[in-house]
Amino acid sequence: MAVPEETPAPQFRRELGLLSATMIVIGSMIGSGIFIVSADIARTVGSPGYLLLVWLITGLMTFFAAMSYGELAGMMPHAGGQYVYLREAYNPMVGFLYGWTLFLVIQTGTIAAVGVAFAKFSLVFFPGLAENSVLFSLLGLKVQYAKLIAIASILLLTWLNCRGLRTGKLVQNIFTSAKTLALLALILLGFWVGSQRDILQLNLIHFWEPGWTSVAADGTHNTTPLSGFLLLAAIGVAMVGSLFSSDAWNNITFTAAEVKNPRRTIPWCLGLGTATVIVLYLLANWAYIMLLPVRGSTAGADLMARGIQFAAADRVGTAAATVIFGDAAAFIMAGLILVSTFGCNNGLILTGARVYYAMARDGLFFAPAASLNRHAVPGTALVLQGLWASALCLTGTYGELLDYVIFAVLIFYILTIAGLFILRRRNPEAERPYKALGYPVIPALYILAAGAICIDLLVFKPQFTWPGLIIVLMGVPVYYLWRSPARKEQQRG
Repeated sequence: MAVPEETPAPQFRRELGLLSATMIVIGSMIGSGIFIVSADIARTVGSPGYLLLVWLITGLMTFFAAMSYGELAGMMPHAGGQYVYLREAYNPMVGFLYGWTLFLVIQTGTIAAVGVAFAKFSLVFFPGLAENSVLFSLLGLKVQYAKLIAIASILLLTWLNCRGLRTGKLVQNIFTSAKTLALLALILLGFWVGSQRDILQLNLIHFWEPGWTSVAADGTHNTTPLSGFLLLAAIGVAMVGSLFSSDAWNNITFTAAEVKNPRRTIPWCLGLGTATVIVLYLLANWAYIMLLPVRGSTAGADLMARGIQFAAADRVGTAAATVIFGDAAAFIMAGLILVSTFGCNNGLILTGARVYYAMARDGLFFAPAASLNRHAVPGTALVLQGLWASALCLTGTYGELLDYVIFAVLIFYILTIAGLFILRRRNPEAERPYKALGYPVIPALYILAAGAICIDLLVFKPQFTWPGLIIVLMGVPVYYLWRSPARKEQQRG
């Protein structure tokens, strides 16, 4: 009697070419931040010149980091990306701490935050639905319209990505193309309308006159002139928002096992994607200062009086669009942000699950996450990610958690790029089809700059740094639990 052949286990399919990979980089980076965080940056540095400088420094740091990651991607084109780089450069525990923080907060918290942003702006089209209206309570958690819509969008994208890479890739290409073209159109319209106004001349008067504006509990504000060390400190603090808005460019490395010719494609898409977003962000902020005064007042009667600093709910993009489109701006910007956040979350959901898959393959995550479904994607890892991100939506703690981990994110970037130096010394003969731009100077400059920002945050934003470190360090006992003989035996069983 013939023994039936075993069906081979599904394998990753290399279906991401240069265009699709670049779309993942761009789409994962552009969410809602570019339309919001310039308000806080303007309050922290207080002048148009320094507002642009913050975005420029952020852009250069992002580009230099991406070019350094290109070498690592060429050396180790495996599923999991940055997790693999940290594991190989240091040890499995360092890789696990990154993956732990990614699952617990970084990736899932970002997915939750972007999902809620999508939900909030979708309610613009349904004025009868109040964002904070409680539909029902679940285990003591208040379920509101915005949270419900956010969860629905996350679960929809999780389901779409469970159906295969081609589906996720199609969604990514459509939404990234749409939001990139829409943002570019908004910028060009901003230039055209701004050229017919005198706002830019007003901003040029104090172009390089920095000041740190703080708002008191009663709504009044006070501005402290900046110079010397305090100016450098303000720039570092202001960069938290711009760095977060420029993050997730590294996510394409998570999908290396599904990229065509990854040793060349990933370095190229990292460079093209980050450069595109950096240019768009700089142009968008230039459009803002052509349309709106940077300085404003909390008591301002209209958007011109409030300026970029005190745009309503920090929605600088909506304020700028109002100058262009008038009353229709709220709907136009809401539509743009819906497209932007939906595409952003698709990229985050698609890529993040590959890290948990790689961790599970190493015995450091739930064993079922180490398998691919019949569509050749890590379906279990996608579902676990979607459920935890949905839970974060319900708790409403994602915003605070993301504030806490931006410090940890920088630490992991520093460790990863420092890994370049370690691997060059330890494995000098390893295949490196692409070598880091300007090595060793540019990678070292990134490490110094990111390290300086971390020290800056420790001094000026300690409430956001120590909790982030605690979240990371909580992973140490969890790591040893996963590595315990009893746990290994349980996984084998």
